[in-house]
Amino acid sequence: MLPFPITHEDLRGRRWPYVSIVLIVLNALIFVATHDRMEREQQQSSQVRLHILILSARFPDAEITGDAKAMVDYFKRDHAALYNKLADSNRDLLDAWDAQLLVRDLSQDDVNAEMANLCAQFDQYERDSIAWNYGFHPYHPTAVSYIAASFLHGGWLHLIFNMWFLWLAGTVLEDAWGRIVYPVFYLVAAVLAHFVYAVMFPGTFVTVMGASGAIAGLMGGFLARFPTTRIKLAWFWGIPFYWRPLNFSARAYILLPLWLLVQLFEGSLSGLSGGVAYWAHVGGFVFGLAGAFLLRFTGLEQSMDQAIEAKVTWKADPHIVHATDFLEQRQFDAAISELQQLLKVNPDSLDANQLLLSAQEKKQDFAGQKEILGTLCRLYATAGDIDAALSHYDLYLNLGGDKLPRGLWLELCRHMESQQNWERAVSEYERFAEKNPTERSSVRALVSAAAICLTKLNHPQQAERLYRAAQASPLPHAELDATIAEGLKQCETADSRPGAYVGTSPGKT
Repeated sequence: MLPFPITHEDLRGRRWPYVSIVLIVLNALIFVATHDRMEREQQQSSQVRLHILILSARFPDAEITGDAKAMVDYFKRDHAALYNKLADSNRDLLDAWDAQLLVRDLSQDDVNAEMANLCAQFDQYERDSIAWNYGFHPYHPTAVSYIAASFLHGGWLHLIFNMWFLWLAGTVLEDAWGRIVYPVFYLVAAVLAHFVYAVMFPGTFVTVMGASGAIAGLMGGFLARFPTTRIKLAWFWGIPFYWRPLNFSARAYILLPLWLLVQLFEGSLSGLSGGVAYWAHVGGFVFGLAGAFLLRFTGLEQSMDQAIEAKVTWKADPHIVHATDFLEQRQFDAAISELQQLLKVNPDSLDANQLLLSAQEKKQDFAGQKEILGTLCRLYATAGDIDAALSHYDLYLNLGGDKLPRGLWLELCRHMESQQNWERAVSEYERFAEKNPTERSSVRALVSAAAICLTKLNHPQQAERLYRAAQASPLPHAELDATIAEGLKQCETADSRPGAYVGTSPGKT
């Protein structure tokens, strides 16, 4: 399986990407509303087209009318070998209709009548089909299909992959270009992607659907706007049903040109037979690259960026504004210096600490990240956003974080317990006790972990071990003796091992 992008380092924006969200929701709603009907229409139209081709190949004098004739002429010209094979009576039969045609003794009038019926079905499909009327096909492209085709998708995976790429590339461009330029850019990319496809395959009846041409335009714009951004990818490998991810990252200026080369290579090899509109991808990408440079050259990008900045930072501290500018220019040390000056005056500034974390991430200063993550855990917990505190705590642990302030750590443990994340809560209570051996709260942490093991996880042996560790603690814990004794009795009841429980007096084993 090819590497799949999962995130990039510039994914955070200054405000909610409402346009990208609307595009994703609109694509999803249209897919739900049209998918079942399009599948049925596709099956019916494929069968009718095949029968027309078979009949015309077997009986060259058959009278073909309407667009069906243009379809046959195009197929004869671009797929001559396959068309000639359809005329061979010794070939493999394709369906029941094909088998009956082979054994029927048809006069010319019979052939013309059969063809007239098939052509009528073909015309009916053109009048009623969603794909034909709103998908893009170079034979008779309509004005609406240049855009409408980008909101139709052939399957769930087609939709999901396209929307994920839209989110990765689109949200950051929306943040840079604003909510007017960005959607216009997206739609123009869709139009030009389809135009390039029509130039490469003029007159084809193959219908193109999907947002990938427009999204390729966003990818080209992303390359021009954020060429040095690191894109994180996952490469899934292994046997089926046991895939393992291998994560790595690459700069946009390396990864995206490689993607374009793949599209050019695949498009040159497969033509129309690949099932993917590679040349639409190429057209969209090239427009996106050129369009992004044009926006910068004309100054429109700078104007939009300043307008957005004025909206989102008019109340911001000057240090925040300057640090944001330095980050945009990838001057990480200067951004960190600005933020540290602000934190000397206001150490509990959530915005400053969060922005400092972003600067440390881009600089890859792991020690700095770890320190700021500990602070953010405390700030989010103080603000009542325990989920955000826990999320930052997980990042803190991933970077080798070892120990939080006792009160904050216990609050996170209790939150895990309230969320019924029992095993994680037990693990954290035990770690807390291990890292705070001289604090009385460590005894209470052991008792809490034991109670979860006994009543929630049905692990009486582990519960007994924890109760006995609490019981043996040299720290004063008289107020917990009754709880420990009762817990040990319940362990004895739950565990039938001989000698599992000996006594309840402090210090006895």
